[in-house]
Amino acid sequence: MNRDRRTGPAEAAVLAAAAGVLTAATLLGVWSDRPPGPLLALDIAAGVLGVLLTPVLRWRPVTATVLLTVLAAVSPAGTPPSTIGALQVARRRAFPVAAAVSAGGVAAHAVQGAWRPGGGLWYGWWLVLITLGYGALLGWGAWAQARTALIRSLHDRARRAEAEQGRRVAEARMLERRRIAREMHDVLAHRLSLLATFAGALEYRPDSPPEQLSRAAGVVRDGVHQALDELREVISLLRDDDPPDGDGSRPQPVLADVPRLVQESRDAGVVVSLREAVREPAEAPPAVARTAYRVIQEGLTNARRHAAGQPVRIAVRGGPGAGLEIDVRNALPPERPAPGAVSGGAGLVGLTERVRLTGGHLDHQAVAGEFRLHASMPWPA
Repeated sequence: MNRDRRTGPAEAAVLAAAAGVLTAATLLGVWSDRPPGPLLALDIAAGVLGVLLTPVLRWRPVTATVLLTVLAAVSPAGTPPSTIGALQVARRRAFPVAAAVSAGGVAAHAVQGAWRPGGGLWYGWWLVLITLGYGALLGWGAWAQARTALIRSLHDRARRAEAEQGRRVAEARMLERRRIAREMHDVLAHRLSLLATFAGALEYRPDSPPEQLSRAAGVVRDGVHQALDELREVISLLRDDDPPDGDGSRPQPVLADVPRLVQESRDAGVVVSLREAVREPAEAPPAVARTAYRVIQEGLTNARRHAAGQPVRIAVRGGPGAGLEIDVRNALPPERPAPGAVSGGAGLVGLTERVRLTGGHLDHQAVAGEFRLHASMPWPA
């Protein structure tokens, strides 16, 4: 509708100009070699009326063409406007309507040729030429309709494809943001559990040597700064429309970083034993290597939260073609966890999904007085 308002007057003016030029040429062709007669006034009147009706084709093509066809039956000056109208109907209306209008145009010219025969051309041939002309106009209009429909269909497909691409990009961004947020959640939970362990040591061992107290306070201070930085990254991921490029601002940990992870817990006072039997750890698939690190990290974090002071045993084994097995165990304290050490289990739920996405399986359960966390993941040869 908006397009009609913008282009309608201009197209109507073009139609009127074309009809005026063709009508003038027709009048010159008919009356150039004969003296003026009483039919000249009729032709001029029909030509002027036809030119005036032509702009109406832009909005009422069928009605205007029917009126122009009547003019074509009484005067050759009505032929140009009526043929323009037939073309407009063929371009804008269904084929049966356009065919009926074209048939009416042929009939009108048959009447015109019968009572106003042209010179030098047999009536039958003249009627054949008129029929072929209207047939060409009908075919031209049908082709124009098909072309317009095809272009519109291609535009619609392009818009739908662009919208679908935008939706896929938005979903990919959201999934990437969630994945990075889960990574940061694991890191932050691990960092805060270390801080809680050091703070607990400061609280329950106030008689420690000043050097140890100073060292523990320094570790708490550095840990708080690191935890704040990591928390800001998580908040940024949840707030920004676009996730950061890549996998975040720091490299993702892998199997080679497990000893450093274990040493951090040992520095916090946790007794941790690590038994590694991994062939070619550097060749592990990136997703498997990262997930293995997170499994061990979650096991250490849960041990510090819910079994403070209990030793932790970690076993990692596997290799190409054999898969990767991770087993983390810690003894459960006889008393209930401290009120501040509650957890909703979201870490294990997310970890289970992370392991599943690698094609593996994760189990966690309390058996025989200890908590066991076991993960198995494929490692193609």
